[in-house]
Amino acid sequence: MFTITKEFHFSASHQLFDLPDGHQCARLHGHNYIVQLVMQSTTVNDIGFVRDYGDMKEFGKYLDDNYDHRHLNNIVDCNPTAENMCVLLFNKFASVYPELVAVRISETPRTWAEYRAN
Repeated sequence: MFTITKEFHFSASHQLFDLPDGHQCARLHGHNYIVQLVMQSTTVNDIGFVRDYGDMKEFGKYLDDNYDHRHLNNIVDCNPTAENMCVLLFNKFASVYPELVAVRISETPRTWAEYRAN
């Protein structure tokens, strides 16, 4: 199995709801997000790629146009946790990138969430 990963970045604010009183994430705050697309295939094309990294520009443009320097609560229809964001981005781009097997998101240098197909 061949696996490739491409990393993207955006900055945004959010506020999480339904948390216990005093929870720090219930306050308005922001992150410098790191998003990784993970793609897999049992084969490579004639060039030797699972997918050309340049083909993923559409994803980066989508993040820049829709998420970067925005308030995520105004963008998504769910509590904008890293886990929920992974699912939203995976579902939006799974048909664009058939090799997509996972979306990973980091909000801080020590935390990651991942949504993976089966």
